[in-house]
Amino acid sequence: MRTKSAAVPYVFWMAVFVVIPLVLIVVYAFTNFDGEFTLENFNNIDVFLQVFGNSVVLALIATAICLLIAYPFSYFLAQEGPIFRKVAMLLIMLPMWMNFLLRTYAWMSILENNGFLNQFLGIFGIGPIHIINTDVAVVLGMVYNFLPFMILPIFSVIDKLDRKYIEAAQDLGANKRETFRRVIFPLSLPGVLSGVTMVFIPSISTFAISKLLGGGMSFLLGDLIEMQFLGSAYNPHLGSAISLMMLLLVLVATLITNRFGDGDEGTVLM
Repeated sequence: MRTKSAAVPYVFWMAVFVVIPLVLIVVYAFTNFDGEFTLENFNNIDVFLQVFGNSVVLALIATAICLLIAYPFSYFLAQEGPIFRKVAMLLIMLPMWMNFLLRTYAWMSILENNGFLNQFLGIFGIGPIHIINTDVAVVLGMVYNFLPFMILPIFSVIDKLDRKYIEAAQDLGANKRETFRRVIFPLSLPGVLSGVTMVFIPSISTFAISKLLGGGMSFLLGDLIEMQFLGSAYNPHLGSAISLMMLLLVLVATLITNRFGDGDEGTVLM
């Protein structure tokens, strides 16, 4: 009885701040300004298909870059001693303690035409390189802000691998490359898929990064939704329809990653 009563605040929180907003989004998506049922909001989404496509492409690029950086880093970090790991994890988490907008503003100062990066390259006679207000700047912002969400689950899985599998592979004559390909990587797939999900979802829905680093030149789903609720083109019904479509897209991506993750843990390709 005490356990059930202790869950009441959590249930109340979920109902007020999760369930009710989702219900309101669904209601607004299928109604017009007069409160009448309509599907017109979804018919207008065809106009914004390019924004959908651009958001997916940039989110996939950012996710791929995070994976290419995070996996080898996590793998080598798992081989180090406990003191080195603690220091490395502290350095990884330290930027996350700062405000998200402050971190993004810092990248504006780094990437602008007269910023730190171009000043540094100018020492070697390179540049200036125009990066700010481009898709490249948006992807860099995504990678910087979301990279820890890729590192942590991969490192956690690799660090907890049963070393008996690795020893068994070595006893059977597998070299380091074969051990990694047939044992370590298959066993670490749950962490990879978790990291991919944790990076792809915020990347596809971000709007602060695209607004600050893209300068309005990279128009993503988050910007489109914000414009419908707070911009000059005020239309919360269309914004709710776009939000609902993005929610479905995120659910599909999550189901796909979970589907590929089923049965991966504990599977060794021997």
